Amino acid sequence: MALKVVILAAGKGTRMRSSLPKVLQPLAGQPLLQHVVNTALQLGAEQILTVVGHQSHLVEEAMSDQAIDFVAQTEQLGTGHAVQQAVPEIADNDTILILYGDVPLTAKSTLEDLLALVSEQNPLALLTINLDNPTGYGRIVRDHHLAVQAIVEQKDADPAQLQIQEVNTGILAAKGAQLKQWLSQLESNNAQGEFYLTDIIAMCVADGFAVQTTQPSDEIEVLGVNDKLQLQDLERQYQRLMTNELMTQGVTLIDASRIDIRGSVQAGQDVQIDVNVIFEGEVVLGDNVRIGANCILKNVSIAANSEIHPFSHLEECVIGEKVSIGPYARLRPGTELADEVRIGNFVETKKAKIGKGSKVNHLSYVGDTLMGSACNIGAGTITCNYDGVNKHQTVIGDRVFVGSDTQLVAPVEVGDDATIGAGSTITKDAPAAELTLSRSKQLTLKGWQKPKKS
Repeated sequence: MALKVVILAAGKGTRMRSSLPKVLQPLAGQPLLQHVVNTALQLGAEQILTVVGHQSHLVEEAMSDQAIDFVAQTEQLGTGHAVQQAVPEIADNDTILILYGDVPLTAKSTLEDLLALVSEQNPLALLTINLDNPTGYGRIVRDHHLAVQAIVEQKDADPAQLQIQEVNTGILAAKGAQLKQWLSQLESNNAQGEFYLTDIIAMCVADGFAVQTTQPSDEIEVLGVNDKLQLQDLERQYQRLMTNELMTQGVTLIDASRIDIRGSVQAGQDVQIDVNVIFEGEVVLGDNVRIGANCILKNVSIAANSEIHPFSHLEECVIGEKVSIGPYARLRPGTELADEVRIGNFVETKKAKIGKGSKVNHLSYVGDTLMGSACNIGAGTITCNYDGVNKHQTVIGDRVFVGSDTQLVAPVEVGDDATIGAGSTITKDAPAAELTLSRSKQLTLKGWQKPKKS
């Protein structure tokens, strides 16, 4: 038995008022559709079939690196018609899970519960939810034994049915053989003139099967997105869930409403995060890490007892223990800092490996550099790594002192215990344990007069 997931992602999303397809609108830094695909992958789906229609080329391009197959719905004739397009990929013994590209936050555990209800004897299971205000949703109609009989859409419901608070989420699971049979029997004799997927519920009952149901633990799991207001509301709810999880783990958030998590954060004990911090990708924070205000961290690992001071930007880097970074530092991809390194204000690094206890404290650029331990890099130092065509590496040994306003023109090597005099431009290797400098002669012109404004 194979699990196949069908994701409906063909809608126009007119109310978004955007040139970007609805399923590509961002939630927590990822397209809505990406969240759904991630969940399908976590479920171990053998195949993920994504039904696309409006601006399908943009959706396919944006998701081209994903392990999914696209199915075209050239006419928008309803949810039943959309699923019909995937029928050629469905085998009789498959279990099919129907998801929606604009319903991004359904929990894996909820879907596992739903799938567990499907069997040869019970070929259809439905995810429902009870809402205080069910307006706009299809109502779950049950008999006096509470067995599901049908789903009635809002526009087709009578006054009594409109009072029902249990509604259809649209998410369902079914056996392939029965699903294909029911899809072939769909008709469009309804207020919308569309082929409703929900009509298969009554068909299932008519065939003598009981429709199984389960519900999610939180309404956020089944919330869809139709406009920017709903998108923003879902974003805030999602961020609240993420920050609640961090605080449950013991993380101190100075203001949980001013943190954005656009990926995942793993944190040790006694981590403290100040306001307006953005996490992207996969971030790992060790014990006692401190993150100052207004920092951005993307795909970063920070070991215990390190501190990132305010307004620093770290991307694709690895930080050791007891490291101090910033304020106003930028660490670009490929930066690796050993324990007890200090990176100060207005310092930029890129593809730099910096050894234990070394310091780059002020106004410097260190790129394509291999630096040893216990070095001191003076203010205004630049590793000139780019000749206009190619990048070159600077190698700095252990215990090196580089004076302020120095340019190290790569490729160049500075030996252990070397000292570079301030204001030097170093174009040749500097030997170990020696003072190397390049400096023009200082002159004083006696009697020189400042120019005067005429």
